Amino acid sequence: MSLRVKSRVTKKYTIYIPKAIAEAVGLREKSEVIISVENGRIVIEPIPDPFELALKSRKYARISFEELEKISEKIQDEIFEED
Repeated sequence: MSLRVKSRVTKKYTIYIPKAIAEAVGLREKSEVIISVENGRIVIEPIPDPFELALKSRKYARISFEELEKISEKIQDEIFEED
């Protein structure tokens, strides 16, 4: 998908990202981005939210809360036995 929208740089070098662009890449208020310069172009890349990725991405394993708790307790026991 290719989308180009004109925007303007303000006095304090602020650039407003048009709604259509923000929606196309999943940006929301307080989203974080990486801004870089490549071959004389400004590149803005969204940083995916790890919690959103965890909720929306494909799951590769299933584990119950009880199984997770047992594993957690075992690891904690191993850590604290070493002290």
